[in-house]
Formats: sequence, structure tokens, C-alpha cells
Amino acid sequence: MSGFFASVAAFEAALESLRGIDAAARDAAAARQDVLTKPPGSLGRLEEIALFLAGWQGRERPRIERARVAIFAGNHGVAARGVSAFPSEVTAQMVANFEAGGAAINALAHAAGLELVVVPIDLDRPTKDFVEVPAMSAEECLAALNLGAAVVEPGLDMLVLGEMGIANSTAAAALAAASFGGGAREWVGPGTGVHGSAFEAKVAAVDAALTRHAKAASGAFDILRRLGGREIAAIAGAVLAARQAGVPVLLDGFICCSGVAPLAATNPDIVGHCLAGHCSAEPGHGRLLDRLGLDPILSLGMRLGEGSGAAVAAGVVRAAIASHDQMASFAEAGVSEA
Repeated sequence: MSGFFASVAAFEAALESLRGIDAAARDAAAARQDVLTKPPGSLGRLEEIALFLAGWQGRERPRIERARVAIFAGNHGVAARGVSAFPSEVTAQMVANFEAGGAAINALAHAAGLELVVVPIDLDRPTKDFVEVPAMSAEECLAALNLGAAVVEPGLDMLVLGEMGIANSTAAAALAAASFGGGAREWVGPGTGVHGSAFEAKVAAVDAALTRHAKAASGAFDILRRLGGREIAAIAGAVLAARQAGVPVLLDGFICCSGVAPLAATNPDIVGHCLAGHCSAEPGHGRLLDRLGLDPILSLGMRLGEGSGAAVAAGVVRAAIASHDQMASFAEAGVSEA
């Protein structure tokens, strides 16, 4: 297979050997922070974000001249078990809405100065029902990983990730449980708003899938292909390709972060170049962020997906860069230091 990951072995090798941060650039940025016209640390998390970006961009004064939000869409065979409040047809309908400019992510991407790329993946061919068999073959999972990697183009200063896919919060719960332990009730949430019998069907599907694949699933790739979806695998591919390219990543909600979970279970350093845009209202997201070691920038009670929470957080990232880059030093401003 051509592409960023030519084989499963290539994917595993990339995950094992991760590019490191530019410590010299980060240290230079920290030295700049020390002489800006403010008490040390007074901008709190904004200062941390500026140093993070400096290290991953390799620049004392990081910038976001070109940032992209990539939304991957896929359909899931497990949807036939009634685990979502919406039918699978909604995935393609929402992709059309993205492409027409009518969705929340269109408005939020515009507000944050993000170019929007939408990648629908075989919407007319859902993954298989992972309660019965692996969701994807090895070839299908590799293809999805490579579609994700392909959005990481030269010249990107930051990549924002999101998804769309009816029933994908069911897959996300299964991925989180397989990666970090716990049963279905620890990870399953309402998703699109299911309750009662639909919620119980969702719990049952995840528990059955975990039982079905527990002995066979070994390693990040196999967990992804057995319990994930094409759009979730694409997010994993984008995160890993961005790491190799030195592009910082802004993650969205529970489903987006579930794509990183199997990778982090294998190599926890995979999240080193990632920021969590927000903590969503989906109950498992906060627990997953804790397991990933990520501190969310925002907590606004959002639960839409589409990259929407991360797009809002991109405005905070821009503010961090602006304050780091545009503030005068004590010497430049003629202000006495402490």
C-alpha cells in the first residue's frame, strides 16, 4: 500500500520512534517570557501554550499563519443495534451540510481563522458490526490511517481534528475501554442523546465487543481495526503523521481523543504534541483526558463533535501567540523590572 504508512509495520515503527520537541526553541521562548512587561506567570495557561507551540514549531516566536481543521466522517455497522438517536443516513447529510457551509464547524472555523477540510470515508460502506467481527480488515484500517495522514501538508502551523459518524461514540467507548481498562458503563455515555433501552443497547454492544475481541486485540493497530471506525482511524493517522512532521495538534472531544487512546496505551508520549481543546459533556471524555494526561483548555458543556470545541479553543491558542509575540519587553517599554 502506498501512502504515509505503507504497512502495519511502518505504522508501528512510526509510533515507536516519535520526533521530539525542539528544546532550544522552547527555552528561547521561555527566556522571552521572562522579560515581557508582566509579572512572571501572570498570563497562566496562555504562557504555557506559547511555550508548547514554540517547541513544536521550532521557533522562539511561534505563529499560526496557516491552520487547518480536518473533519473525518465514517459510518459504523454497530449502528444497526439501535445505539444512536439518529439513523446512519445523517452522516452523509451532515457531510453535505459541511460542504455547503451550513454547520457549526463552518461558522467556528471561520471565526478562528481555520481552513476546513472534510474527508468522508466510504460512507456507503459502513464498518462491520464489531460485536460479531472486527470492524475493519487490516487493509481498510491502513487505508483510513493514510487518509488521515494525508491532511498533514507542508506549511501547516497547527492541525485541528474532528469527526462525524453516527454511532461513533459507541466505538469510542470500546476503544477507551480496550486501551485503558474498565467496562462499558465506565465509558459509555449518551452520545447523541440516547437513554433508556437505547442506552442499554449501547452498553450491551460495547461489553459484547470487548468480550469478543479481548484475547485477540493486541497493540494499537489491532485495537483500532477491531473496535474503531474509519474516521477514528483517520484521526489516529493524522496525529501520528503530524508528530513526524512537527505540527502541533488540537484535539476535540471524546470520539476524537479515542482515536489517540490505543496509540497512547502503546506509547504515552504520542500526546506530547497535542493540546486538548476542551472537555466535553460526554461523561467519558474527562476520564479519557486524565488517562491521556491532557489538561483541556476549555470546558463549555459542548458535546457536538465536528471539531467544534477544538475550533473554539483555537481562538485561545491565537491569543497565547499574540501575547507572546506582540508584548514589549521591559527594556523596550522603559518599564522598571521587579
